[in-house]
Amino acid sequence: MALVAVDSLETGMVLAGDVLDRNGRMLLGAGVELTQKHLAIFRTWGVTEVNIVGGDSDDDNESLPSEVDPEVLAAAQERLLPLFVLAGTDHPVMHELLRLAAIKKVLHGIC
Repeated sequence: MALVAVDSLETGMVLAGDVLDRNGRMLLGAGVELTQKHLAIFRTWGVTEVNIVGGDSDDDNESLPSEVDPEVLAAAQERLLPLFVLAGTDHPVMHELLRLAAIKKVLHGIC
């Protein structure tokens, strides 16, 4: 699954998740193959990006430069876990926030 800007979408791509407008109304469901009409609907209703099947964002280390050791990243995440005690990391958004914070910590040498 990959988050793709509406301007970069092409017909034939398949939605990995439901698409909601700015007010939370469902416009299209997961699994729909995009057509030109769908792209126009997204622009009309203010949708800026959607999740597409087949991207590589499922890889948790996709935004890491190749020289970063995955063990160092794991250690950074462990050090950051106390900051997430109340929020937890079960929700995908919080898990991603923890991952991004660890990446920043590693890349800026704050470990």
